[in-house]
Parts: sequence; structure tokens; C-alpha cells
Amino acid sequence: MKLLLVIHAHQPAGNFDSVLEDVYRLAYRPFLEELRRRAGIRVAFHYSGILLEWLEKRHPEYFDWLGELIEAGRVELLGGGYYEPILSAIPERDRLAQLERMSRYLERRFGRAPRGAWLTERVWDPTLPQTLARAGLDYTLTDDHHFLSAGLDPDQLYGYYLTEWQGYGVKVIPGLQKLRYLLPFRMENDAIAYLHDLNARVPGAMAAMGDDLEKFGAWPKTHDHVYRDGWLRRFFDAVENAGGWLTTALAGDAVSSRGPLGRIYLPTASYPEMMGWALPASAASHYEALRHRVDAMPEAPQLSGFVHGGLWHNFFHKYEEANHLHKRMLDVSRRYEELDRAVAPAGEARRRLEPGYDRLLRAQCNDAYWHGVFGGLYAPHLRAAVWQALLEGEAALDELAPAVSGPRRLDFNLDGQEEVFLSNDCLRAIASPADGGTVSEIVWRPLAFNAVNSLRRRPEAYHAKLREASAGDAGAQSIHDRVVAKEAGLEHYLHYDRYNRHAFRCFVFGPGRSLDDYRFGRLEESPQFAGGPFEIVSAAAGRCTLQARAADCHCEANKQISLHGSSVIVEWKLRSGGPAPLTAGLEVVLNLLAPDAHDRYFVLPENGQRPRLHWAGEARGPSLALVDEYLNLRIELRATPAPTWWVLPIFTVSLSEDGFEKVYQGSTILPHWPLTGSALDAILRLDFAPAR
Repeated sequence: MKLLLVIHAHQPAGNFDSVLEDVYRLAYRPFLEELRRRAGIRVAFHYSGILLEWLEKRHPEYFDWLGELIEAGRVELLGGGYYEPILSAIPERDRLAQLERMSRYLERRFGRAPRGAWLTERVWDPTLPQTLARAGLDYTLTDDHHFLSAGLDPDQLYGYYLTEWQGYGVKVIPGLQKLRYLLPFRMENDAIAYLHDLNARVPGAMAAMGDDLEKFGAWPKTHDHVYRDGWLRRFFDAVENAGGWLTTALAGDAVSSRGPLGRIYLPTASYPEMMGWALPASAASHYEALRHRVDAMPEAPQLSGFVHGGLWHNFFHKYEEANHLHKRMLDVSRRYEELDRAVAPAGEARRRLEPGYDRLLRAQCNDAYWHGVFGGLYAPHLRAAVWQALLEGEAALDELAPAVSGPRRLDFNLDGQEEVFLSNDCLRAIASPADGGTVSEIVWRPLAFNAVNSLRRRPEAYHAKLREASAGDAGAQSIHDRVVAKEAGLEHYLHYDRYNRHAFRCFVFGPGRSLDDYRFGRLEESPQFAGGPFEIVSAAAGRCTLQARAADCHCEANKQISLHGSSVIVEWKLRSGGPAPLTAGLEVVLNLLAPDAHDRYFVLPENGQRPRLHWAGEARGPSLALVDEYLNLRIELRATPAPTWWVLPIFTVSLSEDGFEKVYQGSTILPHWPLTGSALDAILRLDFAPAR
């Protein structure tokens, strides 16, 4: 029997260096150290290009060890998308560039081009065989769920299959979910017993396990279990001492040394947990309940493949922020494709194009586009890193092929409504007239920094489990089973937003409301102004004028958004035709990422105090500022007439490998004024400048 261990290691673009060092110490190094002592164990590894670059720079000894194992025929390196994109979510041209970049890197650094490809998050799309074959790759691995969903019986999964698209063929190996859950969370004898029983049923079977290297030491409680308590040592002992009925094999050798089990056509799918995470919260709860019911049935092995959750692309339905980032990436990619066709194959323009295109490819790193127990959408620093790469790629593109002057109006995010792109030498902004006449993106171009980059607080299926969470902990568990809170009282942060977290949303509400009313969503504002559509009156390269009427508060508004040098200026005219007194505010959402850092703070107007970004409170005066000394950025908000400022931090509650945690998603700032008489004429400006 052939056991194929396909082990994947990846760190997101923008992850903290200290995190990478910890994972190296806890998992990457000790696993390889144990493997080097085992002449009888063979493992196929995949490392993302992001991680390979870091390892080559910070731990070149790791490359030396890998090279020795490759030369000895005990390790095979798989290719894949260099920056770990979801291949089916990016254009074919970019797919090939990602795959070929990785293949070239591995061949240059280790002397061998990869034969196989790791499929990011095992997200399969029926068109992928064409992509992989065109990139010179022979095989890949998915989950067994893909094959069960195609109608195969569980005992038909112990080999590999051929599949094709438009005549381009590739070999596909089923990775067994049972092995993913056994290794390393059950005792090593349980895994050996499972394999022994499998071999008795299907003599000479090929059993594959594809999963993360991080779970062998870097997931909570696993380092002691895997290394100090000797799980990995005992597991390798058991495999080497199996008496000849079990041996490990490299995946590339295994698919070359035997024929396929047949031809198969797999549906669009990922692993079952991912397909649950991609569903809306209420549907995800039903999906999880159904999976548990089916798993308890005697015929579960035959039925489980037909319990199918959402497609990975459903994250773009579930999270508007992910869709915005993805569609911006696709827009920049299209512009690069157009420029690529116009530029000669060699020459100065081609050399200048490549670095910018590389930044676009880096912006396709998958983590910031989705959320589950893994996935970085809820991690602002990971979103910021992808935004920075994308904006740097866009800036390079603008130097080579400046955008056509004048307003750019298009439905870039495919929501059925037109957005307006505003730009000058210092700033870029995107107005969303249909969403309350707001601005969804404000980019300070000198730093390639999107200052909005926040996240709407929304229900998640796992929020129902927060009541069960405790500050205690059990031993080594799969992250899918952990219900742990990183701090007490997180349930008090489960507030949900009615609107996307954009800038310049109009709030018109009755008098007598307080900061706490704003905090807990009790303003009872006009929803027609706050979230309804605005009409585009006019648009130019750096300015657009929007207007709307709201019958629920008998008001009409005119909002001119313009870019002047390093300033975003909003001129807001509100007219009331009703007798009731009103208060009117223009909300700003800004995210400088680190709420507790000493070098990131507010500067308050009344007393010049400098509270850190997690501050909540009320201030009075014509201006307040946010300062980020680390980025060297100061954003000053000035309002005329002088308003009252309400400031609140935005905290989401999300689930990660370590348990439930609250995450700062920026601050919401509401300058507001009493509507005296029937009119309010206000100006709000955001001035961007270096902090020092």
C-alpha cells in the first residue's frame, strides 16, 4: 500500500514576521528535522512563493535541508500559483503567470521543475485541467469530497483519475478527509489501523492525505503533542515498521508508476468546511446541521458527497468588501492585459511593465478574499497588504498607460449600479451613488494606502457558539472542533451594521440622541438617506455631484465630493421641508489598523489629547486628526461649521485558529450639526499629509 503525504505550507502576504518565525520554530523546522532522520519516509511538500521568499532570506539552512532530501529522492516539491491565488478566481493569463513563475523559481533554486501543482484551498473548477496542462503540470490533488460529489463510491478513491477540459488532460488524486482528521489529532495507532483495514479491503491501494504543515506544531496545543510527546516520531516509526504492507511514496512517482482508475469529471467544489463557510450565515447553520445528521446515518459514506455547500465564489456575495477588492483586482488585470498586447516583447516598456504586473499577481493572494476558521478577510493587516500590492500595481500601470482623462463611470463591482472613479496626483476615490452616495475607497497614493478598508459587522454562523466558548482550553484538537474565547465578554461586541462601512454616509435623525444611541444603532436615522440611492448630477475627473430626496424625513440633499491636491472635500447641502427639528451628520470611516499602538492615535480638538485608536468618545471643535507615525501619515478632518464629533471603534468578533477574538476594523467618526431652520450648509474635508 502506498501512502502519499502531500504537505502544504503557506503564509499570507502581509503576515507579521514574528508570526512566521513562530511557525518556523513550532512546525516548519521540527517537521523537517524529524523527516531528515527517516530514510524510509517520503513526503511531497508545497510551499507558497511568499513563504519560499521568506525562508530563502531568513532561513537559508532550510533550503539546504530540502535540497539534500530532494537529491536523496525523499522529498518532492509541488508547484502552484506563486502568490497562492484561488486559480478559478483569476483570469487565465494570470493563472498561467502564477504557475509558471513558481515552476521557474523551483527549477532555478532546486534544479527541478515541479510535476504536480498544489490547488489553493482545494478549490476545483472544471476548466483547471486546461490551465494546469498548459503550464506543464501533470497532476494535482483535491479532496475526496469532489469525487464523492461526482458519484463515486468511497472504495473507488484509492488511486488517481484522469480528467480533462477541451482536450487538455491532468491527473487528479483524491485526498482522504479521514486521514486529514486522523493526522495528527488521533493517536498514531488509529491512523495505522485505518490504513491496515483499508489495505485489507483494497489490496495495494494508494491513500493520499493533503493538508497543512502548520497543523503539525503551529495550531494551538499541537507542538507539544506532535514533537514533545512524540506523535510524529511514533507515527513515522509505525510506518517504517509496518512489515512491508505499507510504504510512503512521492506523489509524482506514484502517479507515474501505475495507471489511472479511470476518467472523471469533477464538479466545482472545495473541502466541505470551506463550502459551509462560503454560505450566508443562516444557510451555513442549516448546512452544518444537515452534515451532522447525514454523518450519523449508517449510509453516511455513500451520502456525504451529495451534501454540497456553497461555491468559493459565494464569498463575493457574502462579503461586499471581498467583492470590491476582487473586482478592483480584475479591473487592474484587464488593464495590464490590454497594455501587454500593446507593448513589444522586449524593450524598456516591457521591463517597466513586469514589476508592476508582479504587484498585481501578489494582490491575488487568496487569504484576504474570504473568511472561515482560516482566511484573512477579518484581518485588517492582510487586507491592507493586498490593497497595497494592488494599488502599487495600479500606480505602475498609470505611469505606463495613464487612464483617460475625465470621469470614469462604470459598474466595476457588478452590483448593477454605476460607480464614479475620482483621481488626481495624490488621491483616488470611488463614489458609490447607489449606496447612500458614499465613498467606498479613499487611496493616499504616495503610500498606496486605502484609508477606508473597513469591514461591516454582520452575523456569522459561529456567533451562536460564542455562548459555549470558555477561556479555558483542551488539548490538541482540530481547529474545526475548538470553541474557545481569547477573552471574556466577547458576546457584548456582537452588534451588526445596517450599511456597508463606507465614508460620507448621511445620517439624519431626531434630536436628543446620544453617543450610546450611535454605538448601539439606535439613532433611528432616515434609511432613505443613509442607504438609499443618490442620483449623479455631474461627474468630472476629480469631482462628482450627487443628490437625493428622502420622503421619510421630508429632506433633500446635495453632496459634492471633490479632490483638491491632498484633500478630499465634501460640500453638503441639506434642505428640510418638515416641521420637526432634526440632527444631521456625515459619517467617516477610517482604518489605521493598530488600535493599541503608541504611535497611532487621535488628536482631539478641545485639549490636544492623544488617545489611541480604540478610543470612544465625544469631542467639540472645528477639527480632529488621526496620526500614524509608523506609516508617516496624518489625516486631519476639518468641518465648517464646527460640529460635535462622535467617535467609536469598530470591533468585529470572528473565529480564527486560536478561537474567538475581537478585531479592530477602523473607527467610525460622525461629525453632526443641529438642523436650524430649514437648511444646513456644511463642508467636511479630509487633509492627507506626512505625520512628520
